[in-house]
Amino acid sequence: MNFDLYKKKTIAVFVLSLFLFSFSCKEGKKDIAKEEVIEQEVSNEPFFKLSLAQWSLHREIETGELNPFDFPKVAKELGFDAVEWVDQLYAKEIDSMGFDAVIERWKEESEKHGVKNVLIMVDRAGDLSHFDAQKRNEAVEKHKKYVDAAAYLGCHAIRVNTFGSFDSDQWVEATIDGLKTLSEYAATKNISVLAENHGWYSSDPRLLIPVIEKINMANCGTLADFGNWCIKRTKNENWGDCAEEYPDKYEGFERLMTKAQAVSAKAYEFDDKGNETTLDFEKFIKLISNSGYKGYISVEYENETLNEKEGILATKALLLRAAKGLN
Repeated sequence: MNFDLYKKKTIAVFVLSLFLFSFSCKEGKKDIAKEEVIEQEVSNEPFFKLSLAQWSLHREIETGELNPFDFPKVAKELGFDAVEWVDQLYAKEIDSMGFDAVIERWKEESEKHGVKNVLIMVDRAGDLSHFDAQKRNEAVEKHKKYVDAAAYLGCHAIRVNTFGSFDSDQWVEATIDGLKTLSEYAATKNISVLAENHGWYSSDPRLLIPVIEKINMANCGTLADFGNWCIKRTKNENWGDCAEEYPDKYEGFERLMTKAQAVSAKAYEFDDKGNETTLDFEKFIKLISNSGYKGYISVEYENETLNEKEGILATKALLLRAAKGLN
């Protein structure tokens, strides 16, 4: 054996191995560094997704300043990739064009502007908690076309109203019947039926949550709203002056989050620092985070101090800031 040649080959192999090891370590460090950057970027993202509730633009739509079918376009311009429709803002269009034609336009406009349809807020199909069984059943039947529409649009849910009777025991019985019957149909379409705290007994989680638990269906839950805590009006009407509010909205909201499949971030008034003066957004965001919820939070500005687009952007900014405060 030529020992010198053998020695040269051995040294060459050693040097090459050392180079490859050094290179792989550097690349490994780069991969680790890259993973750390990605992880950091992900950690800076909020734990929820944002959608825009159409009610935030109801004044512009009702005055004719905004064509209601331009909702997806405006949402996209304001930085939203998802929308939540409100049927009562299309009363004239549904009556003149027909329900199916309106839903078709919703689909066309949302696809044109690249926004996801999250849910439909239903206000024109009756009360699922009505004490009269015939009227309650009629409401169930009217809601079915909204379930079908939600499935066609790619939504995950519809929001329903459960105002009902002014007797709590009667309300519980009627609400269980109405929600369960509709939820059974909606389950065949893979759509959830969500009861919102929207006034009267629906705004009292001490009553609503046991109802949802009694129904015990995966597609029957709540839409938890930051606002809407009036459990009794001065008159026996669904809307009007409030005579009594739920005693602790944050405790009530925490209850609603146990069954929440949607969340609405209501905002009314802002100070010069961009904080909501009537609601503690950071407290709400912490309650949502603690619940494990990872879905959409819809922006719902409802006041006249700011114009609606300014109010929407202020609400969105506050939500994102509150989420960063959790990190």
